[in-house]
Amino acid sequence: MAAAHSSIHFVAVSHSDAGATNRWVTSVGGAGLVQVIVDDERELYARWGLGISSFWHALSPWSMWSVYQLGKGEGIWNRPTESGNRWQTAGSFGVDGQGIVKWSEAAQRADDIPDFEVGLKMLEFKEGP
Repeated sequence: MAAAHSSIHFVAVSHSDAGATNRWVTSVGGAGLVQVIVDDERELYARWGLGISSFWHALSPWSMWSVYQLGKGEGIWNRPTESGNRWQTAGSFGVDGQGIVKWSEAAQRADDIPDFEVGLKMLEFKEGP
């Protein structure tokens, strides 16, 4: 998505240490145009209201089914946590050029992937001049 919208600054925050983050970024094909920030103390997560998940959030039947489907369908299997905290919740935010949060979505389950197209629309992003 970042390559398709190069005028937008995309950021990914990792709760793992720098070494584990670098290995993970490499394993998924590199960062490309996404700025990767290491937050192994999870201070940024806390500032944005993202805390530790519940057992149900991480290990619900729906999450486990999604893990299985992703592994079977795309060959992407869960791997051991090298550092960080497997129980950290995820969230996505769209912030405009003035620093105003226009879109946010906290993960409801471990397998919850936000619709970034909605985030682009909320930012009223239009491609081109």
